[in-house]
Amino acid sequence: MTLNLIEIPQKSAHPNHAVPRDGWGRPLVVPKAGGKPKGHTRTTTFIDCIEDKSSLVDWGKRMVLFGASRRPDLVDKARGLDPENADDKKQLNALAEQATAASGANDKRERGTYLHTLSELVDAGQPLPASASKQDIADMGAYLMETSVLKVISVEQFVVVNELGVAGTFDRMVQYAGPDPDGQWIEDEFIADLKTGSVKYGGLKMAAQLAVYSRGEVYDHTRFPVNVDSKAELASFKKRVIEVQDAEGAYSPLRPVNQKWGIIIHLPAGEGECTLYWVDLEIGWKAAQLALTIREMRSLSRKAMKPFVAQVTQDQVASAA
Repeated sequence: MTLNLIEIPQKSAHPNHAVPRDGWGRPLVVPKAGGKPKGHTRTTTFIDCIEDKSSLVDWGKRMVLFGASRRPDLVDKARGLDPENADDKKQLNALAEQATAASGANDKRERGTYLHTLSELVDAGQPLPASASKQDIADMGAYLMETSVLKVISVEQFVVVNELGVAGTFDRMVQYAGPDPDGQWIEDEFIADLKTGSVKYGGLKMAAQLAVYSRGEVYDHTRFPVNVDSKAELASFKKRVIEVQDAEGAYSPLRPVNQKWGIIIHLPAGEGECTLYWVDLEIGWKAAQLALTIREMRSLSRKAMKPFVAQVTQDQVASAA
């Protein structure tokens, strides 16, 4: 197993990145039963409601404060703005985003995206770009060694789970033969996901994410061509009614994958280390179903409280006395 370096052309856009999306960034998917395209929640967004975000919120506050210390001009611009005013809120939100960027909080995310690209080259047996740094080579070397027990079957497949109203792209489908978490021999294909950030507290979310992917159907959005950069074409596509036969043709079964276990490939950016983890998809599927229940309950929030209206007048109360 070796890593080679060579100049390569810029990577072309993956077809999944051209999936039409609505104003909220949700993939627009034609239901299998036909009809108009519907916005489907992204898998990671769908699962988010079961996650404890307290640590993430605290981290975000720290990053904004730290970024503001680096960019005092942002603090100056914030002075005089009213956090309760609608227009000022937008300005404050934009300033907070700039402060977050100044803190370097986005650096690891961008680095993670880059490592995803490099890992795909490694999986395909292609050389790394000559511009790869020593740290890139260390990270990819660790990735190559740790994942040598896995055979990549497919990369970045877009799947839909209509029963949840969810759609998303999983990183990899891999083949593995060896001991499972209980020490029993297992030989199967698995959904695998590459994570470059911390995985310390994300076990349940990752299990749910992979469980959803494992139960998806492959969806070919190219069956319904639309220029995603054209607002007019996108608006027309949203109103288009697709016949059932045409809609069904866009769906195909996912290759059979293990429904009990998924695999997390943890490649923390810049550390030259890679670790594989099993995630329990049975627990994950329960979490996904719970996420659906939570979302359904949230949709009832406006109905949960109503104005109190007395059924009798003051005069009626007085006469009754």
